[in-house]
Amino acid sequence: MTTTPPPWPGDPLPERELELAAADRAVDALCRTRPEGGLLVYSGAAGIGKTSVLARVRARAAERCTVRTTRADPGTTAVPFHTARALFAPDLADTDGLAALLGPHRALVGPALGLTTPGNEPADPQGVQDALVALTARAARRHRSRPLVLVLDDAHWADGESLGWLAALGPRLARLPLLLVVAHRPTEHAAEESRPHLDALGTAARLRVTLRALSPEAAAGLTRRALGTGADDALGRALWDATGGSPYELAELLARLREHPLEPGAGQATAVRELAASVRGHRLADRLGDLGPDAARLAWAAAVLGAGIPLRLAASLAGLSPGRQATATGELRVARVLHPGDTVDFTHPLVAGAVYDAVPRSLRTTFHGRAAWLLTAEGHSPAAAARHLLEVHPDQDPALVEQLRRAAREHLAVGAPDAARRCLERALREPPEHHLRAHVHHELGCAALLTSPADTVRHLRTALELPGLDDTLRADATFRLAQALAHNQQMREASLSVAFAAATTEPGPGRLRLQAAHFMYDAFRAAEDDGPGRSRRLAQLADPLAGETNAERALLTLRAFDGMLRGENHTVVAEFCERALADGRPAPGLGWTDTAWGFEYPCLAGITYAWIDELDRAEALFGEAVRAYEISGWSGGHLAFAHMLTGAVLRRRGRLAEAETRLRESLRLADRIGTGLPVHWDAVCLLVDTLLARGRTADAQRLAEARGFGPPYPDAMILPDAPSVHGRLLLALGRTDEAVAALEAASAMAERGRHNPVWAPWRRDLAGALAARDPERARALSRRLRVDAERFGTPTALGMALGCEAALAPAGAAPALHARAVAHLEESPAQDELARARVALGLATGDRDQLHRGLLLARTRGADALAEQARSALA
Repeated sequence: MTTTPPPWPGDPLPERELELAAADRAVDALCRTRPEGGLLVYSGAAGIGKTSVLARVRARAAERCTVRTTRADPGTTAVPFHTARALFAPDLADTDGLAALLGPHRALVGPALGLTTPGNEPADPQGVQDALVALTARAARRHRSRPLVLVLDDAHWADGESLGWLAALGPRLARLPLLLVVAHRPTEHAAEESRPHLDALGTAARLRVTLRALSPEAAAGLTRRALGTGADDALGRALWDATGGSPYELAELLARLREHPLEPGAGQATAVRELAASVRGHRLADRLGDLGPDAARLAWAAAVLGAGIPLRLAASLAGLSPGRQATATGELRVARVLHPGDTVDFTHPLVAGAVYDAVPRSLRTTFHGRAAWLLTAEGHSPAAAARHLLEVHPDQDPALVEQLRRAAREHLAVGAPDAARRCLERALREPPEHHLRAHVHHELGCAALLTSPADTVRHLRTALELPGLDDTLRADATFRLAQALAHNQQMREASLSVAFAAATTEPGPGRLRLQAAHFMYDAFRAAEDDGPGRSRRLAQLADPLAGETNAERALLTLRAFDGMLRGENHTVVAEFCERALADGRPAPGLGWTDTAWGFEYPCLAGITYAWIDELDRAEALFGEAVRAYEISGWSGGHLAFAHMLTGAVLRRRGRLAEAETRLRESLRLADRIGTGLPVHWDAVCLLVDTLLARGRTADAQRLAEARGFGPPYPDAMILPDAPSVHGRLLLALGRTDEAVAALEAASAMAERGRHNPVWAPWRRDLAGALAARDPERARALSRRLRVDAERFGTPTALGMALGCEAALAPAGAAPALHARAVAHLEESPAQDELARARVALGLATGDRDQLHRGLLLARTRGADALAEQARSALA
């Protein structure tokens, strides 16, 4: 894209030496034997000289580097990934290397870059962003001989999707052979959703420079350079006073003065002020009137269409014949409104903005409507024309509503839900025909699901209140409404919404789907009204089922999960899991990336396996989830959840160091999409639990305080039981009274009929806390723990219960109980528990072999404090 040349070609830019020197140093670092990438950000008001600085940076870098450059435009702010496409246009045109450049996620990133037709399903926005970051890294490595420099001017007008990509790229640049140079106006000039991205770029930049106005001395020097040495300092001072040191306005005035010199005299300052007024704001636009109606209409049409659009389309929009277009174009170039070329290219954004503002309001709306029609006739997609439709006044036009709905579907398919939301919100203002309003609200709710659960709830509720949805769409809207409510930590409302819909739906697959969702969201609630009653109703409904349909499999999955939490015998629970799966894997339609039922059901199957000691089954399921999400490019909340679940399996195996790594990765992924989400609570709870198992109490405390882990808890179940983990943290910190209170609160699990001693081991920890102060209560807790463990029957549960009983037993009885605990845990996948049991047995009996074996196991599993305890005992 052509950009405005510096006002003083070939000469040094005045008072910009430090800014250009910084760019020279960055290019030097990029061109070293071991390249060092980076990010430079130049900011400043309109006309302050950002474009001139970037032009010099490009020219200097082009001597040694491959430079890709573009300038954002107000007309393309609403076009997703427009800036990304413009920056990579030359690389995307290289058909020989295109496949290698796009990499494994061509199907995901191809539509965003305009290379392939979007599919029918929404793309994961985070996945598209990550794929673009990976593409950028590949592009940088392809240009090692001449390192890659990306230059973006007027970034405040870039589309939000491209800015999100650049903001995600920023922290990685130091490790890539790539230099990114960005210029933008103060962030208040950017769209609201783009401001955080600009701030993130500034934070990641190796240098952030705010350009200042030129000094009076610089203005005087430029005046002499442009007008000759005869220009006196008084004229230079008058020019500076009139322009405030704005380089753009100063250059415009000097260009005018070269054409029409001022007569020396006392009136010179007044003449300069009048001339200065003509190059800015509405006075600049008034100059178009002097050029004639054709030039004005062509300029107006060009401003509406935006940069990069062929001038012939601007002429068609303005109603000009080819001959009249040529004349008007020549006049606009002479008047320094347009640059030479076949596409719309204003000489400066200030000119483009002033011309657009000068278009009569009624004509501007007409032009936007016709522009959308022209672009569609030229073969552009509905999404390309949609930015113009957003500016058309509402007029109850069914065709416009349908165009906007098609554009929204295309935006979703390329991973741009914010753009889809804008189109559908505009469609509602048209408004749509009465029978379609529910459909538009439904589509709008689905579009906002990943970005604004609160908006999703509002629109889906409206869709369900309006007529027009058939039974299938009503069930889908209800299901997604419950998902949004759950995502927004409103589990009770999620449960009630599907319960009401199930009660009013005719028997059949749709009703079973809603009933399953009702049971699921009730099970997810932290404080349920009648947990045992719900379990009985679920058992009555699910126990006879064979698992022949997905509705039956969903109910069987919930039955297995509920049985695991209640501590039913693990073999019975495993049998329900078998019936819920198809050869050990999620059935078609119930898979990790299937959206009709959601990913919760395979999650629950895997969680159930993890807590009944079937960890190989759980690991296979969660490994498949990670692969499915990575292959499909789902790198947002779904991938974060999959990593969290894999971390849970590693924690259950006692591979504590690996579990910590995986859980921290889950948190990193989750942090990119928001805060306070269910996955945050689960990952933090598991990570605190893992750090405590490693003996890193101070790290666990810092994490809990930084993440707000502790009461009050959300109205959603946390994996595993959060009060039990928090009570254990307080015990480790020596805050015994608080720990006892927290563990007593955890006993609410038992009141709900949930007696799994591994999921919520509060009885073991509470018994240990009460051993000295209330030994009788401690022994009672231990006895009940043993009963629960024997009912549940897993080696882990039995070993933990016997270990607790041994810790409270008289010295003579303890060794035998410790030995039985070791025997059970040798059959358990929970190797950290086995290490703890061996060390306890060694300490109780003085058996150095058990201490040594416990030490080796604790060391390999990352249980650092336990290993140190065994080492000290051996010493």
